[in-house]
Amino acid sequence: MFSCKGPTTTSSNYGNQLTFGPGEEQKIEEAFLSIKDSTEIVLQEGNYKFETLSIAQANHVIIRGAGPTKTILDFKDQKQGGEGIRVTDVTNFSIQGMAIRDSKGDLLKINKGKDIKISELHAIWSTADSTSGGYGIYPVLCSNVLIENCYAEGASDAGIYVGQTNGAIVRNSKAAKNVAGCEIENSTNAEVYNNEFYNNTAGFLVFDLPDLSQRGGKIKAYNNNIHDNNFKNFAKAGSFGTSWGVGNASPGSGVIILATSDVEIFDNNIKNNNTSAITIASGFSVDDKAAEKISDKYNPIPSNIKIHGNTINMGNEFPKPAYDHRVGQLIIATEQQLNVVETDRKNKRIPAILYDGVTSNILTQGTDPNPDKLCINQPGENMFVNADFAMVKDPKNWKPSTNMQPFVCK
Repeated sequence: MFSCKGPTTTSSNYGNQLTFGPGEEQKIEEAFLSIKDSTEIVLQEGNYKFETLSIAQANHVIIRGAGPTKTILDFKDQKQGGEGIRVTDVTNFSIQGMAIRDSKGDLLKINKGKDIKISELHAIWSTADSTSGGYGIYPVLCSNVLIENCYAEGASDAGIYVGQTNGAIVRNSKAAKNVAGCEIENSTNAEVYNNEFYNNTAGFLVFDLPDLSQRGGKIKAYNNNIHDNNFKNFAKAGSFGTSWGVGNASPGSGVIILATSDVEIFDNNIKNNNTSAITIASGFSVDDKAAEKISDKYNPIPSNIKIHGNTINMGNEFPKPAYDHRVGQLIIATEQQLNVVETDRKNKRIPAILYDGVTSNILTQGTDPNPDKLCINQPGENMFVNADFAMVKDPKNWKPSTNMQPFVCK
């Protein structure tokens, strides 16, 4: 079944079709480097070992395997910290039907691409710790991206990540044992639906960070199963403890919305994320100097956030890894302070939706109770807390509140 004489060429929807089998890794590397427009590369069933694979400046290209359990690309012997597969400046590019494993850096990075399709691809690190690369599936600075029927595991940042991209769909995919299961960062016009994110530190993140090429927004996440995300945070030292990044994600987080706008979270199953089902936070909660970074591409205050129609519940106690995490400790302290301030709560758990309470009033000196148009329609007991993080360093005046009335959708 495997070719032993190099690539074969047959007719297809592409002008060039190259088929390879295991043992032809050098020829495959050369084919990637010299790829022409309108090329299909078929990698037959079997195990392959590579240092790295690179494609640049190509149009109408597909890389196709026999399936994610049949075509396995192994990068564990990679000596440098680069990507497993690096794709740059491409249009109409597809990759499908394979597993990629154990690179030093990111597994699949697509930089500056247009009309990108990633399907039936498994991106896996065998060990989920800080030795893992940052991103499993990583389109950045792209437009019109589709990620479907994929699986990501073991990323020290995000298993499925879409960054600085306009137009993206993530659907019918799974992510487990990553710091972040799926992250949409500084991206616009994205939809995330029919996925399962579980056993990560945090299931689903929508972040805007400063000093990047564009501001994010117009994100919808629906019909996802986001559950049991209580895994330790093993982000690399460069992410953990810095002013921003996934190192700030507390173990036990279902959804985190940070410093972005126009986000709608609806009709999801968000269960057993035992620190916070949904967190809405400003850049001020992770960076004291956030005000200095405000620009036309970054505003630290989240705005126009809509949360409705989700099925939400939490377990009876915080996950153990939360007690060792800076933000986890802050949320644990919030539960304790809330039970002091609102004595009728007795010993209730932290409410499922946590809002840091930092609004644009701090910039405008305004008094509107909901100036940034937070809209929540989630009936149920113990559903919401305004954590009042602006006052956390002043315990006598720190007053978390379960009053959701200003934030209920009108």
